[in-house]
Amino acid sequence: MVDFKGSQYPKDVILYAVFFYVRYAVSYRDLEEIMAERGVAVDHATLNRWVVKYSPLIACQARRRKSATSRSWRMDETYIRVKGKWTYFYRAVDKFGKTLDFMLSEHRDEAATSAFFARAIGNNGWPEKIVIDKSGANLAGLHNINWLLLLQGWFWLIEICQVKYLNNMIEQDHRFIKKLTRPMKGFKSFRSASATLDSIEVAHMIRKQQFPTSGQSAFQQFAALAA
Repeated sequence: MVDFKGSQYPKDVILYAVFFYVRYAVSYRDLEEIMAERGVAVDHATLNRWVVKYSPLIACQARRRKSATSRSWRMDETYIRVKGKWTYFYRAVDKFGKTLDFMLSEHRDEAATSAFFARAIGNNGWPEKIVIDKSGANLAGLHNINWLLLLQGWFWLIEICQVKYLNNMIEQDHRFIKKLTRPMKGFKSFRSASATLDSIEVAHMIRKQQFPTSGQSAFQQFAALAA
């Protein structure tokens, strides 16, 4: 459950603003006008604080509540500009395109890749196979995970597959993320970027029907994750 205590605004107003921002390519100033047209006076700085504060909490619930996924994964990273510099957004989907996990990193190296795989496995269980690109860092990160399996006495390892065409699915999946981040023209802080991307991924998971819907709208599903 996400705690909204202490805010002068109703929970549904906050959630509506956060969802609208991460689902559609609008600026905070545009969203300020949209909210005003709906009778809610809130400045763009407050809207930004809502996204940064509540997005990671909602994403945490989304990881827990999403439907079961396949044990055959596709992993890749895409570029996100933060304070004028490129950072790396690690993402993983299963063989059916369902989102598994995501993590923004300032570095694209073995340590970052190992951390991402450890996080994804912690949230989704052990995969049987992971398809990656030709990145040496991604390969090294997976080898680290397999070494951990051996050290813990496991007798099977994750199959590593480096075949470019098999990774086309996640490369295409990046497009939804880039479509929304491109109009934002970069982020001013790493924390803001990470939080915003968290909610963008949740909105994308809703589009992929990764949660029990019971006839709910996209916003209702988003709000339900905060309940």
